[in-house]
Amino acid sequence: MLISCPECSRKVSDKALACPGCGYPIASYVTAASSSPSASCSLARSSQPAASSIPVIPAAIPSASGRRRKKHKKLPNGFGSIQKLTGNRQRPYAAYPPTKEFHLNGSPVRQEALGYFETWYAAYDSLSEYNRLSDQEREELKRKNDVRSFTFSQIYEMYYQDKFKTVLRAEQECIKVKRPSLMNSVRAAYKNASSLHDIPFSTLRRKDFQEVVDSCPLKYSSKELIVMLFNQMSKFALQNDYIDKDYAQFVKIDEKNDDEQGQPFSVEAIRLLWQDSEDPVSQMILILIYSGFRISAFETMTIEDGCFRGGVKTSAGRNRLVPIHSAILPFIPVNPFLQNFSASAFRKIFYRKLDELGISYAGNAKHTPHDCRHTFSWLCDRFGVDETSKHLLMGHSLGGDVESRVYSHRTPEQLKYEIEKIRPDRN
Repeated sequence: MLISCPECSRKVSDKALACPGCGYPIASYVTAASSSPSASCSLARSSQPAASSIPVIPAAIPSASGRRRKKHKKLPNGFGSIQKLTGNRQRPYAAYPPTKEFHLNGSPVRQEALGYFETWYAAYDSLSEYNRLSDQEREELKRKNDVRSFTFSQIYEMYYQDKFKTVLRAEQECIKVKRPSLMNSVRAAYKNASSLHDIPFSTLRRKDFQEVVDSCPLKYSSKELIVMLFNQMSKFALQNDYIDKDYAQFVKIDEKNDDEQGQPFSVEAIRLLWQDSEDPVSQMILILIYSGFRISAFETMTIEDGCFRGGVKTSAGRNRLVPIHSAILPFIPVNPFLQNFSASAFRKIFYRKLDELGISYAGNAKHTPHDCRHTFSWLCDRFGVDETSKHLLMGHSLGGDVESRVYSHRTPEQLKYEIEKIRPDRN
């Protein structure tokens, strides 16, 4: 027998579990109606085509669990729909725009959800706002919803292609070009953030980024790369309207920087390097010691007017000017490593050269390339380089020292005078 659906008035079989039009639970309605004689009469009348037939609607609808489900008001035709999704979800209510397209068999083409909400009323408010928009505004909203669904991996691919577009374009055109080591670092950081790969980037918050950094078992330098990737991807997404706010800027590494720990070369070790200064590897180690730069800085280093121009890592250290010490000046035009420097390749040669010269420190521990920077700092202290000039030469931030930060003007000539205080013949 056909009856009228209490929700949408559509004709539906009284044997159906639910109305195919609106999803109203017909089986529960028929059971409730048949339990009372008056309701049974109403149910019988509902099978007639009379327009005045008014079905009995129960105050609440029993669910499968036995609980009574709260019934929300019926939405107007062409308003859209709200569906409660299954499962344990934080935002179970999906708001769908009005149906505009239909399949050949007449069934509606399901629209993409406008959003997912914690309550039915929040979803209703979203639909109300959507229906007040013009067609042009709706298209703009749809575009925003599309880009907001981009996952972490999709944003990464776009960021990677944009950041290294010059190198990637040259490789596509079969032009031989040196790949910067930063490309490997970025890929490594991406792999270490695998827990975020399939999550929409616009839904990520500071807590999500911070958990990746805190749970990373790797060294401080690897965590720095992860934080750098988060910051650069977020800036890229913000510039392209994929997100509204940059939450990655608040991520911190809550541990001591183990990369900054080190041991300066001894006077005897420096003497051995000068005795072997005809060798290009020893020359490069001495260049590192008497310039104070990190090893990775020499991958992008330039030389202008007797000074090194470069630096990495911090805003105070990047693109700083360091006069070339007269002791290493003869090495600059002849040293082959300066022409096409690779930090990863030189590290291997660095350790072999120190083993060859028998250079180590307490307990036969090996020096690292970063120890050259520690040695420069130690030499500055030993030969009386003034503190402000030392900070400028090493690219250190002057921090809260307002006097030094504001009045720390040093010309290249003044820095040259200070760095020449270091006397290799008196080591």
